[in-house]
Amino acid sequence: MEQRLLIDTNLIIYAFSAEPTPPVGEWLAQAMRESFKVSVITKIEFLGWREHTEEGYAKAVELLQSAQVYGLEESVVEKTVELRRKHRIRLPDAVIAATCLVYDLTLATRNTEDFTAIQELQLHNPFNPEGANA
Repeated sequence: MEQRLLIDTNLIIYAFSAEPTPPVGEWLAQAMRESFKVSVITKIEFLGWREHTEEGYAKAVELLQSAQVYGLEESVVEKTVELRRKHRIRLPDAVIAATCLVYDLTLATRNTEDFTAIQELQLHNPFNPEGANA
């Protein structure tokens, strides 16, 4: 895999709540073993997901214990402000994008369209047959 990835909330929920299809499921399992990095926003979104049962919530907490969670350090806050001033982007997405840019990470997400305005952001969509920025 060799990429330094930040895994977006939508992929974690997909892996957690569904039986992932083989190519994507295998890719996600490997990515989460090799580069399980998330933004604090993803932690909040995933743990706050309303579809969790009590058992599911406990498993989600346990799953995130194996992740490296990037917080809201001042450099991430400053980059988030810059992105929000420059682009029409929701605050959670801006924080996630800023985290990637500050720490030189590629964002693994199914929702690449939410981030396409940020030219300097590297995107990876495992649902795209080429796995590239689409």
